[in-house]
Amino acid sequence: MLRETLRKRGVRVVTGLGKYFRQLDKSRSGFFSQADFKEALKLFHLEVPEGDFEALWLILDHSKTDKVDYGEFIHAVVGEMNEYRKAFVRKAYMKLDFNKTGSVPMIDIRKCYCAK
Repeated sequence: MLRETLRKRGVRVVTGLGKYFRQLDKSRSGFFSQADFKEALKLFHLEVPEGDFEALWLILDHSKTDKVDYGEFIHAVVGEMNEYRKAFVRKAYMKLDFNKTGSVPMIDIRKCYCAK
């Protein structure tokens, strides 16, 4: 249900959630708590009944640690990239990997990308 609601609302809500979780994550752990998640849903007007919220949290927190990794959350909500997007990402990565080492240092990314 949440996945469908987010799909209808568009990418701005998903990116907004990401920004919100990063702002809350003072320790830069990459995780958010159940309380953080509940507050984010309210803030972004994503109505989830309490019973559904508990079921959703159990799905997201499959390791039972009372916290969820933001990357796993996005993967659960958005799902896998389609083949076109995967090919596009591979092509961009190949251009960024100047030395063909299999990893791209941040300095190389800065040479090619400006977020302005």
